[in-house]
Amino acid sequence: METTCTRCHQAVEADACFCPFCGLPQLVYSTEDAEGQMAAETGNAPVRDAGSVDWKPAIRTALTLAIPAGILCSMLSPVSILGLLLMAGTSAWVVAIYLRKEKPAWLTIGAGARIGLVTGLLGAWTAAGATGLSLFSMRFFFHQGKDFDNLWENLVNNQLTQQWNSMGIDAHTIALTKAWMMSPAGRAGWVVGTVSLLSVVLLLFAVAGGALGARMLGRPRPPQL
Repeated sequence: METTCTRCHQAVEADACFCPFCGLPQLVYSTEDAEGQMAAETGNAPVRDAGSVDWKPAIRTALTLAIPAGILCSMLSPVSILGLLLMAGTSAWVVAIYLRKEKPAWLTIGAGARIGLVTGLLGAWTAAGATGLSLFSMRFFFHQGKDFDNLWENLVNNQLTQQWNSMGIDAHTIALTKAWMMSPAGRAGWVVGTVSLLSVVLLLFAVAGGALGARMLGRPRPPQL
């Protein structure tokens, strides 16, 4: 596409900044610049790609909602197993707030899952930290260590031993396992393993909640012309 120089009236390429014949500066017109200027004048932000995520507002929203949800999802929380559904709902809520603030034309399931992943990481770390802090405080500040020890001994000597016997495990293996679990290293390993499993499950539920939120709350993809 060519234009005409207003001084020498020679043909000039549309994207040329200067006339190659007389050197007169040329006005370069860009449809992208025009759309951006129109959006700025009307106060409407340009539509973001549905597969990308503006992480600054997304992380800010995730921090606001994931930390309280993580505290409620800790091991000693009364929410118990409902904490998994709470984490999934929190991720869907983060996606809903992101959609409302950013106003993208639509949001892919993958983008929603990534928002859920970040929400789940924040919530799982918070849940693990809250669990460790609660156990430490109850043992050393509230002096409830004896209660925990009695509860642990009852769990190992009664419930777990009965399960092992029903599974046909020989007595020698059961005795060795009980001795290890009664040791400080065994107790610590059991707690760390349980908290790690809780964190992984919370993370999976958060990813699923984010993807489901994008699928159900996002507007459908516009038809391709």
